[in-house]
Amino acid sequence: MALLDLRAEAQAHKPVLREMPHLKEAAIGTWRGRMINEFSSARVFDGLARQFAAAGVHDVVDEVKGFAAEERRHGVLCGAVVEALGGEALAAVPDGDEYPEHDDATPLEAALRNMLSICCLSETVAVSLIGAERIEMPEGELRELLTKIFSDEVGHSRFGWRTLGRLAPALDPALKDRLGDYLEVAFDHLVEHELAHLPASSRPPADGVVLGLCSGSDARKLFFDTVESVIVPGLEAHGIPASRAWSRVVAAAASEAWAERSN
Repeated sequence: MALLDLRAEAQAHKPVLREMPHLKEAAIGTWRGRMINEFSSARVFDGLARQFAAAGVHDVVDEVKGFAAEERRHGVLCGAVVEALGGEALAAVPDGDEYPEHDDATPLEAALRNMLSICCLSETVAVSLIGAERIEMPEGELRELLTKIFSDEVGHSRFGWRTLGRLAPALDPALKDRLGDYLEVAFDHLVEHELAHLPASSRPPADGVVLGLCSGSDARKLFFDTVESVIVPGLEAHGIPASRAWSRVVAAAASEAWAERSN
């Protein structure tokens, strides 16, 4: 466990919020969770920058390092919301999973695996979820703060799709097929992560949108729609067999659910 303490940095960014005592604790929990997730995301971009350098794709390294700095800033901004709500931008953070180096692959394939997982999957989902939240949130300082985060996440997602579009034509069919195999792992991890952070039991009142509280069931639907309507066809367009991977993940999940019902 490590202690994440963003109290000092967060003080300079505290938004003015509407007093909503009935939502205070839920909002503090939501934004503290976001603080942890955003700040922790910096390490994956640091790792991706290192992998692109090892693969000889040097022209993107500084840009990806910049994404890591943006994620740390997002953590501070989310911590600022916690502080504005009356909480503390302080949290015990479990040791995260080791960054996947993919030693079984070439440096380029290893970097591409992680780029797909981080930018084309996770960040594309983030754009959808935060974008929907931003649309529902009324004008004010919290929406302005959320817009800053949203704008950066759009950049992270676009980077992945742009870089894939640039590199995909030179990838041989066997490598693309292996990336499709890896997507089974990436999609499975994505589903596990997103559903853990989008509990179906979350049913805030209608005015919860003012403080960024969303319906878990609505967010889950948007998540699956994004995967099936944006991510899978987007990857297929570049010759990556994403539909095969997603179908296998869905089939495995259905099989597990059936097994649980049978026991």
